[in-house]
Amino acid sequence: MLRKHSNLPSFTDEFFGKDFLSSFFENEAGYTMPAVNIVETKDNFRIEVAAPGLNKEDFKIDLHNNIMTISSEKQENKEENNEKIMRREFSYCSFKRSFSLPDLVVHDKIMATHKNGVLSIEIPKREEAKEKPARQIIIS
Repeated sequence: MLRKHSNLPSFTDEFFGKDFLSSFFENEAGYTMPAVNIVETKDNFRIEVAAPGLNKEDFKIDLHNNIMTISSEKQENKEENNEKIMRREFSYCSFKRSFSLPDLVVHDKIMATHKNGVLSIEIPKREEAKEKPARQIIIS
């Protein structure tokens, strides 16, 4: 889990940006953006989107000019009809979140998986951006 140790922006904040709109879109109807974790490892970035109740078919991920957009639309219709009562219920939910990817990632190797209500997107780093082990420099 990504932990912040100070009030200064983290490396991932600079590249992925902060999502100031998530609190703006919360309203009386209970609509909220899904929670997102951004994790950086030595080899990649991982975005985890918590969206219980959604299946992998409900998501769409687009990448255009270093902007990755994750969106979903889901509509459910229920209809009950008996001799005297007709009841129709429907629900609709959608969201769209965009992330600005850093230049140091490999766009062609981005992969996504969905398991137990969590969409995980692996974004590999370019070889030159990966953390190198410390080395000692010999003084001549």
